[in-house]
Amino acid sequence: MIEAATSQRLTVTTPMTTPKRAGYGMPPEWAPHAGCWMAWPCRPENWADLERARATYVEVARAVARFEPVTMTANAEDAGAARRALAGVAGASVVVVPSDDSWTRDSAPTFVVDGRGRLAGVDWRFNAYGGIYEEYGRTRNMARRILDLLGARRFAAPLVLEGGAIHVDGEGTVLTTTDVVLDPHRNPDLTRADAERVLCDYLGADKVIWLTGALDHDNTGGHVDTIACFSQPGVVIAGSEMDPQDSQYAVLQENLRRLRGARDARGRRLEVVELLQPRDRTRDVVTYSPSYVNFYLAQRAVIVPVFDDAHDEPALETLSRAFPRRAVVPVRSWELARADGGIHCITQQQPAAAPR
Repeated sequence: MIEAATSQRLTVTTPMTTPKRAGYGMPPEWAPHAGCWMAWPCRPENWADLERARATYVEVARAVARFEPVTMTANAEDAGAARRALAGVAGASVVVVPSDDSWTRDSAPTFVVDGRGRLAGVDWRFNAYGGIYEEYGRTRNMARRILDLLGARRFAAPLVLEGGAIHVDGEGTVLTTTDVVLDPHRNPDLTRADAERVLCDYLGADKVIWLTGALDHDNTGGHVDTIACFSQPGVVIAGSEMDPQDSQYAVLQENLRRLRGARDARGRRLEVVELLQPRDRTRDVVTYSPSYVNFYLAQRAVIVPVFDDAHDEPALETLSRAFPRRAVVPVRSWELARADGGIHCITQQQPAAAPR
């Protein structure tokens, strides 16, 4: 296993049991869901306006709950307020799970299933994105607590990682970024070869495609879910910028180049669908990273962040073509973008499989 600390060298040995060895793998996001996990906003310093952030979470929950159940976790002191806010949202419920943060994609389990329909979860090590927060003890235990609630098997991963750092196609391929996985503040001295071995072992995959580069004002350091995602096997939707003078142009062009030159685990060249980033990324003289790629695939729907931007409609049209059998549901998401997040960041799908 990998022994991780921000100031110690990593050593790697072969773990006795991994999800892959036990017959588990991470399904793609478009596979059937049992529901969606979210977490009630609780860290005031994350938000320009905490109450507006909570209102945005309610709107996202309302949109998702039209298509699948939503379980909102909350700290005990916030549970009553969360229940009152969600009282009119059919299909949404609240459970008490302690957390310091509200980015469920990053701190809830990465769910995996096996061939017999059993549910389990990967519990990645969490160190607050390389230590950007001092307090994260409750968040670090969030995945374990959710798996305990579900009665599902837990695989303790030896890697410091967040769920927003990975996307899978369900056929053996993982998308991620070197900036996060090989970050010395997360996994010091981890080699790319060892990282690939661990990612494949814990996601039930065979190949990793590496992208690069954090966008403007991205506290995660470069999560892939703001940059690119699979929409089906062999097809990737990727952020794009047309202006060479734009600060994000070089990173996004480099990732498009890498994707077009890559092959997936089955040897296919990838089809790349470009999705223009919002044109206006500045609020109160700060440049952020709102991203249309950071959408959530619910059952029969795509829940898409929009920003009152000139590129909103083209993005919705692109996603309608990419998912012709799904409803495309826009939700205004500037409050999330100002906190370096999006709709995908605050949601985590639970696959439709029976707990053990």
